[in-house]
Amino acid sequence: MAGRKMVAAALVLFSFLGTLWAQPEKPMNEEKTLPKIKALLLDGQMVFEGHKWQETTPVLKAILEAGGRFAVDVFTFPPKGRPNEDVCPPFSDYDVVVMNYEGDAWAEKTKQAFVSYMRQGGGLVVVHAADNAFAEWPEWNEMIGLGGWGGRNETAGPMVWWQDGKLVYDTSPGPAGYHGQKADWVVTIRDPNHPITAGLPTRWLHCCDELYSKLRGPAINLHVLATGRQDPAQRGTGRDELCLFTISYGKGRIFHTTLGHDTASMQCVGFIVTLQRGAEWAAAGTVTLKEVPEDFPTETQTRSRSLVPVK
Repeated sequence: MAGRKMVAAALVLFSFLGTLWAQPEKPMNEEKTLPKIKALLLDGQMVFEGHKWQETTPVLKAILEAGGRFAVDVFTFPPKGRPNEDVCPPFSDYDVVVMNYEGDAWAEKTKQAFVSYMRQGGGLVVVHAADNAFAEWPEWNEMIGLGGWGGRNETAGPMVWWQDGKLVYDTSPGPAGYHGQKADWVVTIRDPNHPITAGLPTRWLHCCDELYSKLRGPAINLHVLATGRQDPAQRGTGRDELCLFTISYGKGRIFHTTLGHDTASMQCVGFIVTLQRGAEWAAAGTVTLKEVPEDFPTETQTRSRSLVPVK
């Protein structure tokens, strides 16, 4: 009787082991696919004719999706001067909002919905001319740290630039917002340890862009990632102007890049990499897109990559 039980137990064991052996072997280094980050790209209006959102939005969408981490939806506001009281994007459905908008003030309910979204931990990416928007909206100005034009002056806050390893705050009177000629200029990384800038060359030549300067704002909870310098011969200030920085607002994270005037400057591989990383950081607080591509710009050579046809 005991012998029969032992045989039965052995058969069960062999059957179990056979099931295990039949399972397909999984590679030791199998990577888990990360869920897509949901990004909402806002456009529809720009004040200055040179800021052509109809052309830049497809490029921004292509850049984000090319990184493999994002699923991007586009929300287009009505044309300038049209009623927008009933227009409110579903902010809470998304991990990060990317601003490519510089137009009419939003309705009050839209403002409050966005403030609530950010305070509760939303992500925001401010691209170039988007920091010209909403000069009269205090919460927006705090979120973006610094802004230009739109009637801003010394009442908006100090002008801020980088000098001798620290920020300089200039409270002298005057309008906010200036840039020199559209040209190539060098970006210098000021925080090489931040996830957005880690591993990037300390200095790299950015392609054919405007370098914003004399921006003003509250500059609260502002952290500098990189600066740009443009020679006075190109009508630049000759100072180290902030061009990549982050801001915290409530539980929310903001990545502000003043790069990206048009489709040509958006083709710079430096712009592509920092936008992808900055958007991921704003959405998740971490960056998985750590690879530095071989065609990243050097200090003396620009490098561009076309992801969509440029007009």
